[in-house]
Amino acid sequence: MTGTPRITTLCYLENNDKYLMLHRISKKDDVNKGKWIGVGGKFENGEAPEECIRRETAEETGFSLRSCRYRGVLTFIYADKAPEYIFTYTSTDFDGDESIVPSCDEGIFRWVEKSKLSELELWEGDRFMLRYLIQDRIEPFSLKLVYDAEDVLLEAWELSGIPERLK
Repeated sequence: MTGTPRITTLCYLENNDKYLMLHRISKKDDVNKGKWIGVGGKFENGEAPEECIRRETAEETGFSLRSCRYRGVLTFIYADKAPEYIFTYTSTDFDGDESIVPSCDEGIFRWVEKSKLSELELWEGDRFMLRYLIQDRIEPFSLKLVYDAEDVLLEAWELSGIPERLK
């Protein structure tokens, strides 16, 4: 692995049993190209994780988080790139008109029923994480996801408590 580890945030906004999902189709050279993900992004200098996710959510969606719930951390290992550590949140408490689907220069947003998430093109490891979110798991998770350069999930580990290999 090369480079400095990246630290980012990710949030799934929830409304009427749906998550706001972003289909990443607009950016060139995007590791997430073609995938459906939540809202989030990189830290700015001096930000705490909650400050970062509030700013990123407002910038990307126009919604303003009143509160968010920390759900866990993803350790994302992709081929020979530096690891990414992703602080993950959910929120049902935000300001904005949920009937308006936001626009974004990174892709297309859509409110997706939780029961339909598995039909989307997701990172395979995100399926484990989303299952934890939907089950409303109380304790925070720590998922380590290891991918090759073709987006194939090689290993998935739940490291909270007793480590468990998921794949």
